[in-house]
Amino acid sequence: MSDNKESKEEKKVIVVKNATDLQRLKLEKLMKNPDRPVLIPEQPKQKNLPSAPDFVRNVMGSSAGAGSGEFHVYRHLRRKEYARQKFIQEKSEKEQLDDQYHMKLEENKRIAEEKTAKKRAKRLKKKQKAKIKPKKTKTDNVQEKQSSSESDSDEDTGSKGDTKEHDKEDEEQTDE
Repeated sequence: MSDNKESKEEKKVIVVKNATDLQRLKLEKLMKNPDRPVLIPEQPKQKNLPSAPDFVRNVMGSSAGAGSGEFHVYRHLRRKEYARQKFIQEKSEKEQLDDQYHMKLEENKRIAEEKTAKKRAKRLKKKQKAKIKPKKTKTDNVQEKQSSSESDSDEDTGSKGDTKEHDKEDEEQTDE
């Protein structure tokens, strides 16, 4: 019995009346076998206009002496020439935009390289300074302040040796 139902469904012919019916039929056909890959054609990105020949042999105009049949030939050639000129103009504009884009990319690359080179030089300079003179940490600064407060109290007592060391530390701090 199930074979009879399937044969009746297959025999049933659906008449396409409008676009939605057509779309429905296509979707039903696709959904019958969902494992099968669906090929979707890509739209052409750029239209290729066949350019008119560069050399036109039948040169004619729409002058008064031309016959009635010649006007159509003239009109066709004129349309072809306009299409050729438009194609050439669009091509040159596209090339110009491409050139500007590539120039902009190169300029951005150059600017980025300059920035990185400048920052690299700054880092290396800082690294060289750190190798020459070790940086003081926060704990060193705290200890330094404590020792300076102790030396201040020593200065009050009249010790001359401590004031020279204190002056040297102040000079080192101003150099940094």
